[in-house]
Amino acid sequence: MSKVICPPNVLEEIRLDELLKRVIELKHEGLRLAQACAAYAQGKLELSYSFANDETYELTTLRVIADVDEEVPSITEIIPAAVFYENEMKEMFDVKIQQLSLDYDKKLYRIEEDAPLLPESVKEERRAAAAANEAAQAAEEEKKEEAQD
Repeated sequence: MSKVICPPNVLEEIRLDELLKRVIELKHEGLRLAQACAAYAQGKLELSYSFANDETYELTTLRVIADVDEEVPSITEIIPAAVFYENEMKEMFDVKIQQLSLDYDKKLYRIEEDAPLLPESVKEERRAAAAANEAAQAAEEEKKEEAQD
């Protein structure tokens, strides 16, 4: 009978500013990126990056909790294979991933809806904030024009 190997998985919750450092460390330990994904929970984005040890079968997942409009550094310069995972996060949840090595600019899946997995309430808040920002900019421009007259 074959032996079943099922080591415990490790979940590390880390701060966003620790992400690149930990990814480099795990890569230097010989782990490979097995998956990366995003989820929306309790008003925040949960970003998970799972690394596999092919010798011990251990899985280490880095979990980053980020605000929906917080910028997230791309790990593609360290692990090029992350490009599709990060493009998916960007397209499906509108994660603000910065410096993607290959950015599909929300055209990976070629879907019409913007951030289809982000709750509608969050999208409404963003639209309202954008409209308020546009109105404030228009008012500022109008003041400048009046001052010049």
